[in-house]
Amino acid sequence: MISVQCGVTQRVTGTRATGLPWPRAPCAVPVCDHCFHLTHLLHLLQRTDRYTIKDAHAETHITVIAQLTYRGRFAPSPSGPLHFGSLVAAVASYLQARTLGGAWLVRIEDLDRPRVVPGAAEDILRTLLACGMQWDETPTHQSTRRDAYHAALHRLRARAKAYPCACSRREIADSGIHGIEGTVYAGRCRGGIAAGKAARAWRIDTRGATHCFNDAVQGTLHQDLDTDIGDFVVYRADQTYAYQLAVVVDDAEQGITEVVRGADLLDSTPRQIYLQQLLGLPTPRYMHVPVAVDAAGEKLSKQTRAAPVNAQAPLPQLIAALSFLGQQPPRELGLGNTRALWEWAIPHWRENRVPRQRLQPLPA
Repeated sequence: MISVQCGVTQRVTGTRATGLPWPRAPCAVPVCDHCFHLTHLLHLLQRTDRYTIKDAHAETHITVIAQLTYRGRFAPSPSGPLHFGSLVAAVASYLQARTLGGAWLVRIEDLDRPRVVPGAAEDILRTLLACGMQWDETPTHQSTRRDAYHAALHRLRARAKAYPCACSRREIADSGIHGIEGTVYAGRCRGGIAAGKAARAWRIDTRGATHCFNDAVQGTLHQDLDTDIGDFVVYRADQTYAYQLAVVVDDAEQGITEVVRGADLLDSTPRQIYLQQLLGLPTPRYMHVPVAVDAAGEKLSKQTRAAPVNAQAPLPQLIAALSFLGQQPPRELGLGNTRALWEWAIPHWRENRVPRQRLQPLPA
């Protein structure tokens, strides 16, 4: 049995009629006022099934037959053209969605305006289409969704989980506390901002927040947010909503059931799970694929002058991406076209062949 705590007024308990165990229990999801809003719960099941739901408030029983559609996404940042490293993440997320008969969405993560290159988003979309990867819904842009992020921050403030911070980067660096991603913020402003100072950012209180989750490729990750990361920023000093908050809000609103992305974001996942729990949002399944690095061991990026994907002839790089992901594409694919490549790749996709490592050198 699993208990689902209503985010508004009631508690609902559900028992699977098949007698099979729930994939996760217990879990918390929001339920609309006095109704059965099963969308988030079904996102965790990833299959068609029959459920008997008891509303403990109304003392009634309802049997529901529901079909869950897998929903995945690719979320590039428009800081430059699509390069091989990003292509790997796109291919993995696309194949996972298509293999499971689900929807594949594209989200442009353009919140960090100084890093946005004019025209890059449109170029990325054109390249995806040239590669034969067609999205199922109109691409979204984070830059248009500030109201949604503002509402989420307001909810965190109302729960006393977010607080204003007046510390400068210098003050934080001088703390001398180091974690897995640099200096850990020690919570100086948790009890309030010192007299004469103004708030620069908003942070999440991470005291007591410990998270352990199982990644489909990288295995189990355990993280103590307080000591490993510290109170992290959700609203920056430059009046920009931070990635960690935006991605959580967007994944929930789009009904994403699985996040397939590069392993450079693996250590961010516990923060996102924590925010999901604080906001009463579902936690999707996660799959972090290896990140492509150059000969110097650096992640491919605009800063490392990574070569863009050739939209006029993308087949060789698509084949290389399949090999990078451990899929062992046959040589004859190189004699065909992108359509033939996907006709082979979709039925042959196996997530258990993806290398279980965070970093991987570019193919020769």
